[in-house]
Amino acid sequence: MLKTIFQRQTLYRAEAPTFCTKRTIYNMLDDGRINWQRLSCQLAQRVIASLTKRLDARHSGALIVDDTLIPRLSAKQTELLANTFDHDKSRHLTGFRGLTIAWSNGQLVLPVTTAVLSSKKASNRVRAPASTLDWRTLSGQRRAQAMQEMPTVSLALIKQALANWIKAKYVLFDSWFTSSKLLLALKRLGLVGVGMLKRTKKSYFRYWSREYTIPDLYRHLRRSNRQTHTHYLYSCIVKAERSGVELPIKLVFVTKAHRGNDYLVLATTDTTLTPTKIIGLYTRRWQIENYFRAAKQYLRLATVRFQDYDGLCAHMAITMMAYDLLAWQQRHQPNDQTLGDIFHNLNTLLPVLDLTLAVTQLLDGLSDMVQAEPKISTRVTTLINNLFNQLTPQVGTIIGAELTDIGI
Repeated sequence: MLKTIFQRQTLYRAEAPTFCTKRTIYNMLDDGRINWQRLSCQLAQRVIASLTKRLDARHSGALIVDDTLIPRLSAKQTELLANTFDHDKSRHLTGFRGLTIAWSNGQLVLPVTTAVLSSKKASNRVRAPASTLDWRTLSGQRRAQAMQEMPTVSLALIKQALANWIKAKYVLFDSWFTSSKLLLALKRLGLVGVGMLKRTKKSYFRYWSREYTIPDLYRHLRRSNRQTHTHYLYSCIVKAERSGVELPIKLVFVTKAHRGNDYLVLATTDTTLTPTKIIGLYTRRWQIENYFRAAKQYLRLATVRFQDYDGLCAHMAITMMAYDLLAWQQRHQPNDQTLGDIFHNLNTLLPVLDLTLAVTQLLDGLSDMVQAEPKISTRVTTLINNLFNQLTPQVGTIIGAELTDIGI
């Protein structure tokens, strides 16, 4: 499966493996007994452990939560297919939401685990789950998870990552996930949540014994003539009440890019963090967007053709593992290559035999030139010697044998 991804082929068009048939591969992908989430977590943990010496230990690990749209416009019979909202096009499309948990230390990002989500509302689901499904099995639990709310599934995936020894101190997410309920749940797990708040009038925060919404609190801070700073506008500590518990939250108001009169609000449960540190942590969240772009552009994340829901989950996990291997390979490169460069190198790398044939044909042409112009034989001989000195012994031996066969 990884080989077909790196060759940019579908499983249908790929060359059949020698040890089994393609039907065996399809049966493996559609097998609901395989725990793909745990497998991807374990691979990510191994990659992180192998790169420990190559990463800066001064940066703490952080988990990033985000989702991406997996459109299935032509699908009609796929199980749990739902009408999902495309935020880029501002309209509903048939497909799934690929909820992903990634790990980052500021230097690289590694996707850890994922869940293919449908919709909690039955009216939004185009296809219902199979009527013969046993909800006690792993396959049934996976489908039950697909019909839960996104914050609930996010918390379950974070717990799974921690259970598989993924070490992290922070959890980063955007305004679609940020809530006092999720921040409190993360604090109980020993994690620090850092996210962006919506400027809604439905959520209230207590500041100096008064309840404020985010817009009201911003206007209050402006009227108080508080001094603004270079990297942020204002910073204050508020309290949010959730399930009878008062949760201290530090807010940082940041100017929105290219809109001087507009602002963004960052929130965290660690009140000891400086505003600059909070802003620096939240900037890591964008790395998961780079993963989504690379996965869709190079690894065929959004061009899946599986009709079975278990096969779709398997495809998402295998795509994540392929990206982890690319990131692992990137950290071992002596030069700064992008993931796209490494992917194309793995995809178009020529075998040794083709390289040998090309060099042989080149030297054969030089031999014809020497016979036609004997005066340049010394220069050609020097070039050939320099070439052999730069080749590896294995390639040099193969090319030398080929040259002997053609009489050069």
